[in-house]
Parts: sequence; C-alpha cells; structure tokens
Amino acid sequence: MAGHRKTRKGKQTTTILVVRVFAIILLCLGLFVAFRYYRRQALQQEQIRQAELTKQEAAAKLLRQKKAFIQKVGPISQKVDKGTGLLPSITIAQACLESNYGQSALSQKYNNLFGVKGTNPNTSAVMTTKEYSNGKWVTVKARFQIYDSYEASIRAHVRLFQQGTSWNKDQYKDVLAAKDYKSQAKALVTDGYATDPDYSTKLINLIEQYNLNKYDN
Repeated sequence: MAGHRKTRKGKQTTTILVVRVFAIILLCLGLFVAFRYYRRQALQQEQIRQAELTKQEAAAKLLRQKKAFIQKVGPISQKVDKGTGLLPSITIAQACLESNYGQSALSQKYNNLFGVKGTNPNTSAVMTTKEYSNGKWVTVKARFQIYDSYEASIRAHVRLFQQGTSWNKDQYKDVLAAKDYKSQAKALVTDGYATDPDYSTKLINLIEQYNLNKYDN
C-alpha cells in the first residue's frame, strides 16, 4: 500500500510540474506575443512620426522657395510696373502662378516667367506645355520666347499690356484701368489674357496668401 501511495504522490508531483512548466511556457509565449505586438505598434508610430516630419520639412522647404522667389521678383516688378497702370501684386502673382514660383523648366532654362510664345527660332525654343482649351487641359508643343533675365521677361510682360495684341492695341484696356488687384485680376480673364476660368481667383488667393499688395504701395 505504501508503495502505491508513493507512486500516486510521484505522479501528482510530476503532473503539477508539467502543469507549471506548461503555464510558464504559455506565460512566456504570451509575453513574447505582447512584446512583438507593442514593438510593431511602436515601429509603426515611429514610421508615421518620421513620415509626418518629412512632410513638414518638405512643406517648409517649399514655402522658403516660394518666399525666396517672391522676394526676388517683387522689387523688379515694383520698378518695372511703376507708372504703367499694371499693379506689381498682379505681376508677382502671375509670375508665381505661371512659372510655379520659378520652378518650371521654361523659367529655369529661359527666364520666361509668363509662358510668352515666340516665333523667331534664334530667340525662342520649343517646349511642351499645358493649355486650357475647349473646357479641358491639353498638352501641346509650342515655341516660347527666351529671355536673358527675369527683368527682361517682366518688361516684355508689361509691354504686352501697354501695347496690346497685333490685332487689338486696346486688348487689355480694362486691366490697366482697374485700380485694385481684385478688379485687375478679373479683368485679365474678361480681356482674354487667360483661358483658365479660375485664373483670377488663383491670383487673388496668391496675393492675399502672401500679402503681395504691399508691393503696390
């Protein structure tokens, strides 16, 4: 009998030991799974944080580029537009919009800020651009004027408004008659300068966003 009791006691001890080992294994497995989960969560959060930081840095860099471009063309526009009837704020906003703040290939390669077309092969170059035609944007190849500086581009821009087109010297009379940037921006569309129906709104938003009307004083 004593032998049987010892055998049962030994089996109970072994069972308890197995249960404890199994419980420890389960606990370790649970801890490992929890660690992996929280580690993965921490890595994902760090990736999101880094992505947001990268996005903020890119936005800050872009803003600095835009402001640097405005600071460059602002004084030139003030000087060239003086006494012409064209407001510097409009010229600056047009340059920003049409050259993508000096980042377009046309402005970087040829100092052409306003997408002015050319005909003389010696003073122009063929490039691909997008134009608004028949209610939609289309990609076209055209010949564009080459300038030796931003100032030369802005002076040619002003002459266009003063002299009009070859078929109508008074083409932009409403633009030059306007006394504030909102009226002048809207006149650019009504006088046929821009084909984009949202052109005036874009100019006005740019002027107000960067306080460009300070150059009008």
